Order: sequence, then structure tokens, then C-alpha cells
Amino acid sequence: MKTAALLIGLGNPILGDDGIGWRVVEAVESKLAGTFWRDVEFQRDVDVQYLSLGGLALMENMQGYHDVLVVDSITTGKYPIGTILSMPLSALPNLSAGHTTAAHDTSLQTALETGRKMELDLPENVWVVAVEVEQNFDFSEELSPKVLASIPKAAEVVLKQIETNTTEEKVYDLT
Repeated sequence: MKTAALLIGLGNPILGDDGIGWRVVEAVESKLAGTFWRDVEFQRDVDVQYLSLGGLALMENMQGYHDVLVVDSITTGKYPIGTILSMPLSALPNLSAGHTTAAHDTSLQTALETGRKMELDLPENVWVVAVEVEQNFDFSEELSPKVLASIPKAAEVVLKQIETNTTEEKVYDLT
């Protein structure tokens, strides 16, 4: 088991708001790379990855880590665009439970369950920080204004999660 925590920016940076996970993790890395990093005493190192695939491919990248933090977009329809949610993976619905006919259709929950049955070295703790978006699939490297405005607060939430490893679910409505 690796002693570092794994921070994953998830999404597609050329599909508009779906790229928010990458942008938030870039902001976190930017803060960690400067003087700020030397002033913060994290209990462990943090490895960073930028990924575009979920399901089995995402699970494979988590092998060997005890703690994983995934930053992604989410479309619940319950919150205003730009709202930040912080929760354990287990709090998310498993939308493809039992459906494993293709890797791109398998949820992360199902992939982790499958990996554990195969006795892979998978994380005990998977936390998600997600930004509410209105899903669209237009090619663009630009984020919508409300999603773009969420980056500083989302980066702060990620840094706090790395620092404290809290188990408190929170919703940050920026409106």
C-alpha cells in the first residue's frame, strides 16, 4: 500500500464543463507548487493524476492507494450550476449496478467491487468533490461562467479534504 494519497482530476477537458475536475486539480497543484506547499504540513504525500475514463480504467489507477480523492463534474439537477458537493463515493447512486457489459458503462462503485473480488489492492477511502454542471457535449475548452467561478472554492475544499481527511459531507452553494 502506497503511503501517498491519490488526487484525481476526472473529466474531459475538451467537453466544456466536463473538464472542471482537471481545472480544479490544476488550481490545487498550482497552490501546492508555490510557497504555500512548504507551509502546509500534510500527513502524507499526494500523487496527482488527470484521467478521462471512469469505471474499470479509473479503478486500475487507484490500485495501491489507501485514500483517493476524485474531483469531477456532476449533474444531479438538485443544485444550482456551480454548487460544490463533497462526499464519500458510497453516497453517490450506483447508476450501473450489475451492468458490466462494457468498461465505459461500468460505474466506479461496480469496478471497485469487482476489483475487490479479484483481491486487488484498492483504496479503503474514496472521496468525491464534484461541481454541479449542466451536461452538454459540445466541444470546447472553456467552462461556463458559473462553473469557472467555482474553481477557487472547489480547490479550497480539495485542499481541506487532503489536509483533514474529514468524513463530513457538505454542499457549498455559491449562489
